[in-house]
Amino acid sequence: MADLNTDVLVVGAGISGALIAELLAADGFDVAIVDRRGGALGSTAASTSLIQYEIDEPLTLLARRVGVKTATRAWRRSHLSVANLAARTDQLGIECARQPRPSLYLAGDRLDAAGIRREGEARREAGFETDILTRSELKEIYGVDRPAALRGYGDYGADPTRLTKGYLKAAVGAGAQFYAPVEITAIKSRARGATATTSTGRTIKCGTVVFATGYEFPTFVPLKGHRMISTFALATHPQRRQLWPEECLIWEASDPYLYMRTTADGRAVIGGEDEDFVDEAERDALLDRKVIAIGKKARRLFPDLDVTPRFAWAGTFGASEDGLPTIGVVPNYPNCWAVLGYGGNGVTYSRLAAEIIRTTLTGGVDPDADIFRFRAHGGHAATRK
Repeated sequence: MADLNTDVLVVGAGISGALIAELLAADGFDVAIVDRRGGALGSTAASTSLIQYEIDEPLTLLARRVGVKTATRAWRRSHLSVANLAARTDQLGIECARQPRPSLYLAGDRLDAAGIRREGEARREAGFETDILTRSELKEIYGVDRPAALRGYGDYGADPTRLTKGYLKAAVGAGAQFYAPVEITAIKSRARGATATTSTGRTIKCGTVVFATGYEFPTFVPLKGHRMISTFALATHPQRRQLWPEECLIWEASDPYLYMRTTADGRAVIGGEDEDFVDEAERDALLDRKVIAIGKKARRLFPDLDVTPRFAWAGTFGASEDGLPTIGVVPNYPNCWAVLGYGGNGVTYSRLAAEIIRTTLTGGVDPDADIFRFRAHGGHAATRK
């Protein structure tokens, strides 16, 4: 790669970088994408891709942290981003095995039956179509024995690798340049732009640089309020007849929580058993034990499901204390954006980040950007109303 001049440099070619680059390139920006590995690798390749508007932090619990008004805005914007991503994906004709599905949110150790009912009422008040299911209804419809559950609508599953590669292809088709492997080792940020230096000594001059690098960030990006999480997952053999009714996306109000979806070829993808980040060797050494634990939890829900893993993997991602991402200009680094803290909503928040960045760089003011921007204390806006 030679020295470059571009409007926007996107560092990271996972789902975040792909969605950001595609929107900006489609709007006429000169965009360069670089990644030290390659496209659709890192955290993206490990994603189980339950694409949901429901934030990891329940609406009722998030409201205690940041206030009802801010929590409701965050949830509504997440809902809008999921819908916008579906519309854009269909518009571009990206084949990613996208499957619209309802979501089933089961009572757990964070929200019991009474907590689930309060959560359902809060979601309805916020405008989300939500069914509040009792134990008997849950048993009758799904054969699941839990005290209560919520059923929501508008979510979907997808193949994360195909989704990311589709958006990278669309970005390049709109004029973006993609270079890999390229590692950025230094950034100089100025009032009118930034200069990135690569490990080979090449320079990339740009008006704006966006770090969309999962859980790997330069030292100048503040990480207060964020932590690294490792998650574990398995995929079964195809077994369409043994899958649960509606093949809904399933997760639970627990910490850590079990999550499940189906694939287009009839497999069950099951994940959970999250732990605070450990290095890759230590994380991967836990895989066999974690997969067994995940399988046992899934079998308790659906005894007829064969949870024998055909594939198993582990991945690491960044999460925040309140379940909200951080999307904004890095303090003291003008024209340098970073997006982080996605938790279990990686694809959803990637689209949200792309929308906020596009609106800002085209001269607009995103109405929800204030919720997600960097703050000195590492948290998000608290407006208790």
